[in-house]
Amino acid sequence: MPRILITGGAGFLGSHLCDKFIGKGYEVICMDNLITGSTENIAHLIGNDQFRFIHHDVTEYMYIDGELDAILHFASPASPVDYLRYPIQTLKVGSLGTHKALGLAKAKKARFLLASTSEVYGDPLTHPQEESYWGNVNPVGIRGVYDEAKRFAEAMTMAYHRYHGLETRIVRIFNTYGPRMRIEDGRAIPAFMSQALRGESLTVFGDGSQTRSVCYVDDLVEGIYQLLLSDESDPVNIGNPDELSMLDLAKEILEISGSSSQIVYKDLPQDDPKVRQPDITRAQTILKWQPNVQRREGLIKTLEYFKQALGKKS
Repeated sequence: MPRILITGGAGFLGSHLCDKFIGKGYEVICMDNLITGSTENIAHLIGNDQFRFIHHDVTEYMYIDGELDAILHFASPASPVDYLRYPIQTLKVGSLGTHKALGLAKAKKARFLLASTSEVYGDPLTHPQEESYWGNVNPVGIRGVYDEAKRFAEAMTMAYHRYHGLETRIVRIFNTYGPRMRIEDGRAIPAFMSQALRGESLTVFGDGSQTRSVCYVDDLVEGIYQLLLSDESDPVNIGNPDELSMLDLAKEILEISGSSSQIVYKDLPQDDPKVRQPDITRAQTILKWQPNVQRREGLIKTLEYFKQALGKKS
């Protein structure tokens, strides 16, 4: 049975990855300090012989007994609300945490997969964004703590690949949604859905013309799985190129939810990207991967999760 470590495994994406690899017959070790992750996301796995949870901060010394076949490094705050609340922790997990995880991978001779982000492209001057684009990032802006942490993590990963010959993979993740997102996550879909279900006004920033491309979590996890098994060491975009404006997304969620909430407008946050759309040519060519879940289908599934989550909270 292959054995893997997933850092940040109690988070939104990490917990879905735990499910995926257990379903594929892997033994999964989940490591998380629970700053933004939650044991609720992995509660259904407790007691499973293929699963083990370790409460630990990956910026500290990491030790895992026995062999490891792979490490998937997903530990990091990932939403603007989180990395603005935890700026130092975000920088530390991208730098020290990545260094610790790479060191463990080297010691165990394990394949290493880094969860990077479309935020390495910053507020892009090319559209859509392909992996060869170097980005347009403000290193001293409020979002720089996340953007630059991930850019450094990519550089560190490639240094280990080139200098130590470590088998590495880098996935650049574009906006993803689905069950287990936190109600107070701060990103558009959780915000719109929770506001619609509570009968509150939906908050759209700027005039709502800024675009995102949203990918359902099941599609994303399949792409990550395929990337880990591939021989590709250069970064690969994984996301859904189906681009839409934030205003259109808000209207679609209002329609799906049947809510009579209104839309209100607030000032655009500093350094908020105007456009975001992945060029997934490399993923399609190298991994034979592309997203399959239609946006409306994914939004309906996600809305059902938020109905239950808000019901529990109330």
